[in-house]
Amino acid sequence: MMTPEENLARLNVELPPPPAPKGVYKPALIVDNFIYVSGHGPVQTNGTLIFGRVGEDVDMEGGKLAARQVGLTILATLKTALGSLNKIKRVVKILGMVNCTGDFGSHPYVINGCSELFADIWGTENGIGVRSAVGMGSLPENIPVEIEVIFELNQD
Repeated sequence: MMTPEENLARLNVELPPPPAPKGVYKPALIVDNFIYVSGHGPVQTNGTLIFGRVGEDVDMEGGKLAARQVGLTILATLKTALGSLNKIKRVVKILGMVNCTGDFGSHPYVINGCSELFADIWGTENGIGVRSAVGMGSLPENIPVEIEVIFELNQD
């Protein structure tokens, strides 16, 4: 069985820089055997954000790609906080928020962009947790997707 770090290398993706907080909060916080990751947006490898509203400026596929980019951004924060993705045992809970038009209803499909990435990293048993995927009237700076996650840590 491959480790999360080996799975990440196999995907051959470049992680973006971990974003600095844009408010009064911590990007990640370890409590007991869990790491809570604050809401992240889709940071690209050049450090810029993806912008737009799903159903208006961004289509459903673009929203899914933005959610995958949020997942990569979360991985960058985890690597900064922990040093290695191998320290994570499993995904516990994902809250995915989609900045979308009122008639858009495919929030779960969009958030699959992040969930599928995590399943590729930690496998289907540990990479898929419980999840909520909801629509929002707006998100900070008009980003299409914001995601927060709770992970369980390996006990060393």
